[in-house]
Amino acid sequence: MFRGHSQRSIDPKGRLMLPPEFREVILGDSEEGRFVLAKFDNCVSGYPQSEWERIEAKFAQIKNPGRKVRDFMRFFIGGAQEVALDKQGRVLVPQSMREYAGLDHEVVLVGVGFKFEVWDQAAFQAIESQDFDDVSEDIASTGVELSF
Repeated sequence: MFRGHSQRSIDPKGRLMLPPEFREVILGDSEEGRFVLAKFDNCVSGYPQSEWERIEAKFAQIKNPGRKVRDFMRFFIGGAQEVALDKQGRVLVPQSMREYAGLDHEVVLVGVGFKFEVWDQAAFQAIESQDFDDVSEDIASTGVELSF
């Protein structure tokens, strides 16, 4: 599982050094260090191969999707790219994904359980500054009980 967050820099070539803990999760799933990057929620998300395959299998279960779902599949699955860690533990974030998420130089990597996200630093700071006092009601409405 991915958890925690750290500040990083994307180099001029678009390479990003992943934290050692994130690299361990990826290498535990793929000896070659392969994983999938996708665009969603104004950030770039990284999925281990096995998790991405599970997501694609779920999409394949949708029978006769409507236009909006098909368009989302084009965006999400069609925009995904398989990438690999280099020998230094870096990944090349494709230009189109950097543009989508507004990733220029300073970014924040955030572990979100089964995936990690790469955020523009200012965008992530805006998320952190939100008031989450009423989120427990939203969580409870999903049928999941969490104690904090």
